[in-house]
Amino acid sequence: MPQAPLIATLVAGLGLAFILGTLANRLRLSPLVGYLVAGVLIGPFTPGFVADQALARQLAELGVILLMFGIGLHFSLNDLLSVRKIAIPGAVGQMALVTMLGLIVTQAIGWPIGAGVVFGLALSVASTVVVLRALQEMRQLETDGGRIAVGWLVVEDLAMILALVLLPAFAGVLGGNVNGANLNGNDLFTLFEPQTIWSALGLTLAKLAAFFAIMVVVGRRVIPPILHYVAHTGSRELFRLAVLAIALGVAFGAAELFGVSFALGAFFAGMILAESQLSQRAAQETLPLRDAFAVLFFVSVGMLFNPMILVEQPLLVGVTLLIIVIGNATAASAIAFMFGYPSYVSLTLGLSLAQIGEFSFILAGLGVDLELLPEAGRDLVLAGAILSILINPLLFAALDRLTPWLKARERTIATQEGRAEPPELAATSLTDHAVLVGHGRVGSLVAETLQTARLPYLVIEERQVIVDQLRARGVDVIAGNAAQPGLLEAANVASARWLISAIPNPFESGNLIEHAHAINPKLEIIARAHSDAEVDYLKKFGADLIIMGEREIARGISDHILSRIDAPAAPAADQGQNARQVDSSPMAG
Repeated sequence: MPQAPLIATLVAGLGLAFILGTLANRLRLSPLVGYLVAGVLIGPFTPGFVADQALARQLAELGVILLMFGIGLHFSLNDLLSVRKIAIPGAVGQMALVTMLGLIVTQAIGWPIGAGVVFGLALSVASTVVVLRALQEMRQLETDGGRIAVGWLVVEDLAMILALVLLPAFAGVLGGNVNGANLNGNDLFTLFEPQTIWSALGLTLAKLAAFFAIMVVVGRRVIPPILHYVAHTGSRELFRLAVLAIALGVAFGAAELFGVSFALGAFFAGMILAESQLSQRAAQETLPLRDAFAVLFFVSVGMLFNPMILVEQPLLVGVTLLIIVIGNATAASAIAFMFGYPSYVSLTLGLSLAQIGEFSFILAGLGVDLELLPEAGRDLVLAGAILSILINPLLFAALDRLTPWLKARERTIATQEGRAEPPELAATSLTDHAVLVGHGRVGSLVAETLQTARLPYLVIEERQVIVDQLRARGVDVIAGNAAQPGLLEAANVASARWLISAIPNPFESGNLIEHAHAINPKLEIIARAHSDAEVDYLKKFGADLIIMGEREIARGISDHILSRIDAPAAPAADQGQNARQVDSSPMAG
């Protein structure tokens, strides 16, 4: 359809992605595999229909904007600042180490230094879309590793913005070509003049500072009131339109006026809006478009891939993949471990960064344009990106299974070494109380119910910002992970009445429930789940009541309808199996 390339690209991309994504799911693979293969099939390197690459990339950018906006809605500025001590030095250190690995490989095959720098730098930057999709699917976004990963990504994005600005200034020095003319001799020294480089760097930093200041100061005063006004009109259509206009408008303005990436601009817009009471509604309204355009991102990545590189350069493709997966994961995990984070948190971070994506393509393309990177280098970057994206979900699935063992091992080692408990682990004096693990969106609602009912309760929470807020309100709280040695004992689980696990990770909950049940067999344990498989898993460890959101909603609707027609009450779901019951009380959260 040459007269309608946009429609043809959408139909071919989404249609083929649906077919191959469904097939991948049937084969127990990640749907991402199907999306990437769909892109390869409609790309210029395979026979048949060829979609418009330029349009596909722009559509994919919309997906990145909406995804980052949605993540920002669940990520406060305090969360970002809380991980700055590891995110800033960690991201810079990891990028430097992986860039050095890329430089070593390119020197071994005879490429110039400039090509090695660009190649290595392209292999060091994780794909924001892939990381966030993986963390969301594995419900790791609200964990320590997830929060650090998001902060790490923000630092990487900022570093890449600086790299994209400064690379043309250094292109001549590195043996490249600027504006179509090879630079040497006196031109080299002119380009490398300190005032040229420092002025470019200073201007970029000034733009970034101006953007952050405007978002923090002006954004807080303008964006939330606009949404509140639209919400009071009662028009869902206008509200959805307002959310999309803000997300896309801020992202576009950030890129055009301040040189900030679309993704980073959208992320900060969402983070500012997160302070509004309408943030959850805004997230729901953008979800359908966000998912659809995120699929197009993976399709557009597949379109860039030339499968012949696997036949022509299998060894270099393998080495590139090893640098991306092993190099990034090892560097990030080692840095996090050196900062004192547990092994499972360090591994979560490392595996999150064990792939590359959108910024790598942009940097590799710029390197080719500046004649720093050969076209073979760009093909290697694309091949490594696609293969690493395919492998990443499998690594996360393995980590999810390995996490309980890692946590148990951490406890064993801590016990053998006789580590002293931190001050926060001073035992509580509460008895016959509720121990609430996690004070997120679910846990905070449970806490409100306990507070209203005047029931004694204690909160276990990892995020120091939340801990400080709860202590300021006079709530009994212990800072740390519930799997931490001695923490459940400090919460006096032995004398508690309830244990409420409000954390979203079922494997972490299972480990916690098993430990608590061993301490107090009479303890009533309540947990949350998202599927029947998770219900069965938690039931094995001794949970008395497991609440699924979908069942609770269905039960509430059914009971209301039957009460209106004066019919007998609906039987409890899965009567006789406490672990599958759905509690419709406010405590269910």
